[in-house]
Amino acid sequence: MKNYTLFTLIFGIAIILASCKTSTKTQTPDIPLFEGDNSATSLDWPGTYKGTLPCADCEGIITTLVLNADLTYELHTTYSGKSEQTYTDKGKFTWNDLGNIITLEGIENRSAKFLVGENKVLQLDIQGQPVTGVLADNYMLKKQVSGLTDASLTGKRWKLIEINGAPVDEDTGQEKPAFIEFSEEDNKVNGFAGCNHFFGNYELKEGNRITFSKIASTMMACPDLNMEKELFKVFETADNYTIYEDELNLNKARMAPLARFVRIE
Repeated sequence: MKNYTLFTLIFGIAIILASCKTSTKTQTPDIPLFEGDNSATSLDWPGTYKGTLPCADCEGIITTLVLNADLTYELHTTYSGKSEQTYTDKGKFTWNDLGNIITLEGIENRSAKFLVGENKVLQLDIQGQPVTGVLADNYMLKKQVSGLTDASLTGKRWKLIEINGAPVDEDTGQEKPAFIEFSEEDNKVNGFAGCNHFFGNYELKEGNRITFSKIASTMMACPDLNMEKELFKVFETADNYTIYEDELNLNKARMAPLARFVRIE
């Protein structure tokens, strides 16, 4: 009898424990986990985006947004019908966890969030949500596919300060520093490589991509031509460029810059 009572007690406790375990089990909500490709990893998003955004007290905000592969940006805005002045913001931007929205750092008193799509970005509202209503489509900036010119690149002299990660030694006795210049009118490039002058062609494409072709140089003999050889190799290898403030980088994919230049004119 005692054994039967003990068995009944143990069996009852087991049922109670099982019941408690079942009743306390909670249903975890479906947490949206992003899987597969996203805008940050799959789209050719670096480049220049332009459009005219709605304005409460002007004809429209003429907007140019430049997104660089090194996660820096330039934002140029002109308030049409109110002022001819162009305002420029520069800085870094970050991606959200889903890899589809960027936030421009340093932007105040207006939305700094953009939804990134195929060849376009959509400015979101202050809360990070798409604008609704009849003006919704007017918050779109379209990527400039031609990419044939870039005012931030052309018409300036860029001095070489680093090549393949090594600083350029300026104390070499040469008459002037190595530099490069880009012409907008005929897509020509020319410069000085430390001993010889060089010249050739360049082509810009969407996504801050660049290619050099028909690079030739004078044939002066100098004691050390190593830097020149490295620079001409950069022209063969580089496939994109980035500009941040007064610095120009020639890059291969998203690796460290092959060559770095600083604007001197």
